[in-house]
Amino acid sequence: MAPKTEERRGGNGGTGATLEQRITGALVGAAVGDALGGPVEGYSPDQILQRHGGRVHGIVGPWNGDAWRTARPIAPYHKGDGHVTDDTLMTHALIRVYATVRDHLDAYALADHLVPDLMTTPRWIPELEAEALPLHRVFLAEKWLVTRLHYGHVDPREAGVGNIVNCGAAMYMAPVGLVNAAHPAAAYAEAIDIAGAHQSSYGREAAGVFAAAVAAACAPGATPDSVVTVCLSLAKDGTRTAIEKVCEVASRHTDFESALSPLREAVAPYDTVGPDYRAPSLAARRPSRLHAIEELPVALGMVLVAGGDHRHAVLGAVNYGRDCDSIATMAGALAGALGSPVPDDWSKQVAEASRLDLWAPARTLTEVTREIFEKDVRRRRAHEQAFTGIGGQGCSA
Repeated sequence: MAPKTEERRGGNGGTGATLEQRITGALVGAAVGDALGGPVEGYSPDQILQRHGGRVHGIVGPWNGDAWRTARPIAPYHKGDGHVTDDTLMTHALIRVYATVRDHLDAYALADHLVPDLMTTPRWIPELEAEALPLHRVFLAEKWLVTRLHYGHVDPREAGVGNIVNCGAAMYMAPVGLVNAAHPAAAYAEAIDIAGAHQSSYGREAAGVFAAAVAAACAPGATPDSVVTVCLSLAKDGTRTAIEKVCEVASRHTDFESALSPLREAVAPYDTVGPDYRAPSLAARRPSRLHAIEELPVALGMVLVAGGDHRHAVLGAVNYGRDCDSIATMAGALAGALGSPVPDDWSKQVAEASRLDLWAPARTLTEVTREIFEKDVRRRRAHEQAFTGIGGQGCSA
């Protein structure tokens, strides 16, 4: 597919990063991407260029300056100045579920733990500059979890049916990939189960593939190319085709500026939103086996263009515009999991501006991941013993 990333920009496959470093890089890297993308979300590359007098190269202020409280369509959210958005809030919420369950999750875990967390525990919401329930910040597609699971008492495995099909579930699935580090198939299966409570169709599929991508990025010697190969081996329907087409185009670029328009052109046939992100087409976000969310293929493409480098991948995602906070969240998570260092200047500024400890969730998830792995080993050994006991091992055909 693409030229080897080590040849294109040094690569990250040989970093030798530890599990803790990869988890920290993925989670902090995702939050940083989220914060950088927030203030230009929904706009086109040309609009971003005009508004900022050039490309965005770091943390910028709100699109409408001091009028952010009332300016539509963003009001009342303070997007910019290093504030994370709901992508990070939902990611941290899922980590808290893992910290409670301390084992693999399923759709019922979202009903039993994530929904009460969103509904009952006030937390600092950077974009509101206030303490509030996370439920008051998340988008309607995430409020769907509360509507269907708490008020509707729907089977959690089917609760995502009927929701708009978008990146809402995929955007916070990095922890699933990290818990299943270096085991992409397991990450895919777990995320598909979890996301059933939130999404259907290609939105649910993207959640599974993104989790698998993060898990693949954690493997020793992983590169952007190897991550994409894993995604193509697991992805189904339009999601697979969109990833393949976008990454074919991405392989021909080594800087994000030249890649912005080609990546959009490559994903456009599979994206249902249409050319004007703020005026979606009639077919937008409806279930389909032929389509895909835009965010995941583009994030993978930007990681390829950047050769796995966090700074370049995130800046490419941010300047792409459209749903760029989620694209940069995914690109940042993947580059961080590959072992590319997250720029200290960005991470420190985002943590301070958002009033969040970006490193504490990583420490928690690392501890939980080790516990889950030990449980997996015990379960696997018990199965091996039982299988041997019934003559399964070494039997001839």
